[in-house]
Amino acid sequence: MIELRELQTIEEMQQVEELERNIWGTEIVPTHQTLTAVKNGGIMVGAYDGDELIGFSYGFAGFRNGKSYLCSHMLGIAEKYRSQGIGESLKRKQREIAIKKGYDMMKWTYDPLETRNGYLNLSKLNGICNTYIENCYGEMQDSLNKGLPSDRFELHWHLTSPHVVEGHIPNTEGATALNAVTFNEENLPVFVASKEQPLTRLAYSLAVPKDFQGLKSASKELALDWRLQTRTHFQKLFHAGYAVVRLQINETYNEYIFVKKESLELGGEAQ
Repeated sequence: MIELRELQTIEEMQQVEELERNIWGTEIVPTHQTLTAVKNGGIMVGAYDGDELIGFSYGFAGFRNGKSYLCSHMLGIAEKYRSQGIGESLKRKQREIAIKKGYDMMKWTYDPLETRNGYLNLSKLNGICNTYIENCYGEMQDSLNKGLPSDRFELHWHLTSPHVVEGHIPNTEGATALNAVTFNEENLPVFVASKEQPLTRLAYSLAVPKDFQGLKSASKELALDWRLQTRTHFQKLFHAGYAVVRLQINETYNEYIFVKKESLELGGEAQ
């Protein structure tokens, strides 16, 4: 059985550092920083299989526009424990602790073309996004990000809102598609834009590849085209007042679903 608990000691932070190094093999967040963060409003949650730390979720206190929130910076799981629901469990435990500490908002970033993350963040956790950051972390050199702009969604998790607690969203059936997907002779997905139109509908959808890492390995050119084409459409939608609320899984591609942000039950003043 996997045990989840809040981590606070030097020894626990050292375990996180070792796991982080094993997962990414790049520069790690030093123990003195994580330890200081958790003593000052941050949260580190660990997942244990017996005495072995096999996953963690780390966040620190953030502040913007006069409002505090938890910035959830990293989530990592040992390779053999992935795709077992541990990531979702870590986030839910993080939410539980955050609410006890007085937070009502959590924010984090993820690559919108990594749809496994999108499905967890939107369709399972009921986060939303209406903020797009171009090349958020600059030119990253790890295996997942190397070679493409590090564009990111900023995910907002309104921790105690009806949208999160009860999953309330407007009816999105019949969402208007903003693009289509065709497949070339190598069976790789190609972005095909729909005819330009004013953004006035109740809901929109935007198709994205099912396996972006596989596409990137097969064709950097196509992967870059998907990055730049979706960047343009995401930014237009967010500028027009829409938020992405779901990631829908289809047979050959996936779809993001957008609705007007003002139609969501986010509770209080949404930041």
